[in-house]
Amino acid sequence: MVETETATFGGGCFWCIEAALKELDGVHEVTSGYAGGHVENPTYEAVCREETGHAEVVRVEYDPETITYADLLGVFFTVHDPTTLNRQGPDVGSQYRSIVLYETDDQRDIVERFVVELEAEGAYDDDIVTELEPLDAFYEAEQYHQDYYEKNPDDRYCSFNAEPKIRKVREKFADLVRQEQRA
Repeated sequence: MVETETATFGGGCFWCIEAALKELDGVHEVTSGYAGGHVENPTYEAVCREETGHAEVVRVEYDPETITYADLLGVFFTVHDPTTLNRQGPDVGSQYRSIVLYETDDQRDIVERFVVELEAEGAYDDDIVTELEPLDAFYEAEQYHQDYYEKNPDDRYCSFNAEPKIRKVREKFADLVRQEQRA
């Protein structure tokens, strides 16, 4: 059996980040959920009312022999805007903040170096505001949020927000995309 690792990212609506990361070879599972808050077992409604402090996040289970944590970061920082505070596209609120929740000291160090390199390269016109926090708890989102894009391909929100992220992954990270997804 393949030894897997996990990574947890938030960058706007979890439906869109989930759909983009599922394109990648070596990613076994992407689960939408909530993290970074102060309430146990938050609900979508409470998170949306900003009562819990949680962000909408995805937890990525991946094979580090096929795709690295740094590769995942590269995709994540490409498919969302890490320079907007509490906002991604049409979604506004602290639950849509850019956040990386690390699970090990190694992950923390990789993210810190990655962000320093992005800023040194001038990758963005504005400063990166992505939060970096240890993952204390991950709460799986309600079942109707899981695999939302796959289950609702004609949803207008997904057409306008998830599909461009998927296209970007397929174009910019073709070498990391699952063979069956390559155009």
